[in-house]
Amino acid sequence: MRTISQVAKLTGISTRTLQYYDEIGLLKPSELTESGYRLYDDEALQKLQQILFFKELGFKLKEIKEILQKPDFDRIKAFKRQKELLLLKRNRTDRLIQLLSRLEKGEQCMSFKEFDLSDYIAALEDFKNNSTDDIIKHWGSIENFDMFIQKIKDDEAKLAKLAIQQFGSIEKYTEAMKHNLEHFSELIETQLTEEVKEIGKQSDILYGRLTTDLSEDVSSPKIQSIVHELLQLIQKNSTSVSLDKPYINILIDTFSSDYIKSMTDSKYGKGASDYIVKAFHYYSENNASENN
Repeated sequence: MRTISQVAKLTGISTRTLQYYDEIGLLKPSELTESGYRLYDDEALQKLQQILFFKELGFKLKEIKEILQKPDFDRIKAFKRQKELLLLKRNRTDRLIQLLSRLEKGEQCMSFKEFDLSDYIAALEDFKNNSTDDIIKHWGSIENFDMFIQKIKDDEAKLAKLAIQQFGSIEKYTEAMKHNLEHFSELIETQLTEEVKEIGKQSDILYGRLTTDLSEDVSSPKIQSIVHELLQLIQKNSTSVSLDKPYINILIDTFSSDYIKSMTDSKYGKGASDYIVKAFHYYSENNASENN
């Protein structure tokens, strides 16, 4: 057994922090002496070690407590996962340091591959493993969700650039996406308001008009006017979106993915997805600003 002072000296954590962990139920002492002093055994120290790893990965204390209290919590499995995430974090840091070294030397290096989405992709994998019912309900199947993840991996550099443009940094983007995944069910439920349903209805109407006649030239004023209406609808209801070339190219890539293509063709007719891609591509090349 170790006293709270001994644990503080061993770990570098203040006694006040250990007391706070006790108060919130995150790390209770193994025993209390007759005088009320806290004592910690090896099992408590192992739990503290686990807590510190989670903190290093950016988890909030409330989240750590919920994880550790799960009946199926596997300590060894958690260590393995934490190791994977820390390696991703280290690799990302190494790449950023290399990029800074090149910039420090005066090199012109407009590269975004260093700002990878590894943490977000890891969060998606965790979500897949722990939210099967939600995935099947909203994506149709686990395979479809795997395709979604693969699409992100394939377009990682583009998405990283867009994330920085819209959120300011990869960290802020990842934090926002993780929050959405952690509260997926509530967000889906709360977002299905009448206003959102109306936006979805307007979008469906516009895509329906866009794909009414797939033989019509996508460069026609009529088609390009509908594309413009669609993009204006997106911008109106997503204030952080800038409808420049990079963002439109993301839309093009989205409709090119097998999963979205299948859904779109099923809804608007065979070939609809390819037609939408061509229409967006023409708009991107002839109307959108570069903003690169």
